[in-house]
Amino acid sequence: MHMKTKNVFLSFAAAAAVLLSSCKKDDDNNGGGNTSELVELTGDLDTRTLTKDKKYLLKGQVFVRDGKTLTIQPGTVILGDRRTRGVLVVDKGGVLNAEGTVSEPIVFTSNQEPGIRDRGDWGGLVILGRANTNQNNPAIEGITPEVNFGTTNSTANDNESSGILKYVRVEFGGIEITPNNETNSITMGGVGRGTIMEYNMVSFGGDDGFEWFGGTVDGKYFISHAMWDDDFDCDFGWTGNVQYGLVVRYPGFADQSESNAFECDNGPNDNDVQPYTTGTFSNITVFGPIRVGDRVSNNNFAHAIDFRRRTAVSIFNSVFAGFPRGLRMNQPSVYDNYTVHNHGVLDNNIMVAPNMGNAFRAGSGVDVANVEAYWNNANTVTVGPQSASELSIYTNLGLNPDLFYGSGQLASDYPSNPNFAVSSGTLTSGADFSNAKFSEPNRSGFFDNVNFIGGFGGTDWTNGWTEFDPVNKEY
Repeated sequence: MHMKTKNVFLSFAAAAAVLLSSCKKDDDNNGGGNTSELVELTGDLDTRTLTKDKKYLLKGQVFVRDGKTLTIQPGTVILGDRRTRGVLVVDKGGVLNAEGTVSEPIVFTSNQEPGIRDRGDWGGLVILGRANTNQNNPAIEGITPEVNFGTTNSTANDNESSGILKYVRVEFGGIEITPNNETNSITMGGVGRGTIMEYNMVSFGGDDGFEWFGGTVDGKYFISHAMWDDDFDCDFGWTGNVQYGLVVRYPGFADQSESNAFECDNGPNDNDVQPYTTGTFSNITVFGPIRVGDRVSNNNFAHAIDFRRRTAVSIFNSVFAGFPRGLRMNQPSVYDNYTVHNHGVLDNNIMVAPNMGNAFRAGSGVDVANVEAYWNNANTVTVGPQSASELSIYTNLGLNPDLFYGSGQLASDYPSNPNFAVSSGTLTSGADFSNAKFSEPNRSGFFDNVNFIGGFGGTDWTNGWTEFDPVNKEY
């Protein structure tokens, strides 16, 4: 969020079969790419099931409306059409049941050919619900004519279910429709906590990775890989929880609005509207665009954590490495929500700052020294290395320095089967779940009381269902 060719010739019989059940992809209507037989999905869908023996093409804005259910089998591939800016929208009252498995994840990806896929090839996944927001009948970004979500009154259903997303990848999704009006890889507007989201990976998105506009939905095991803008973006009074997350940044990809791992707001302005954005994260690992001694190849990279406009997000037991700057608090209202009102908490986190002088930032009316003092009161700041030879700062933590892209690498240079497990070092112990935040209603019982800091202990939960080179993946 910015608050900021081939031609295919068919026999008559083959053409008839295609007309009955599917469409053939060609340059004129799909912008190049996969020439397999595809089933087109357009407009408003009836209740139906997508099966893994077919591929599906989202053309234009495709909706699962109120009272309809779209079920997707494990192993199914759904392609987004580039020319028509394909996007899947689960409207208020619609249900998407997409439950993949470790060996058969469900994949939403670009219909472009391997090697030429790029961020913003299609519009991504939008899920809307009727849970609380702090804005009056807001319209979701990037969809025209406008579609509204959430509510601020007694009709809100914070426990509503929009379905299940489990072992799901969303690749190359997210488009800027007009300035400051974009879809993301996965956009959630007013989604209720009855929705299950686990083991979700977004890659090479055209805007943010995961964006919450209000709502109460929780999640576990989230990966944001090679995003264009922000990885985790929270707005409009989202009050849910996330445990176990991974951010891996691609050095050349950053947005002119400034790209951050976390960008969190309370609303489109600094008005005192409630519920506050109090989403709570624990056990997140961030691999930023800088490893050691690497020049940042895009100057639009900004902060590991950027807190804006009265936000009160809490982050615990997490490690942030490789962003040019660390924590920024932009307005006095943000600083007060952490130091005076205690609506938000930052506690028991580790930051590897490439330049200690840039570790803390502040907006107008906020003293940088006070931001630093708040962090240091209950957090650990590790001064980052100053040369390419100083990799020990990561190995001492237990992070593999090869899991940063580093300067100048391509997607195909990244380890084909990266192992994020942490078996030794500082991160293997020291997690703390004693803060009162974990005992709040709708948080108590959600978080696993693990020992490790960051997203990983001795088990790599990314193994088997993820893809770190979707640019060249054959589907």
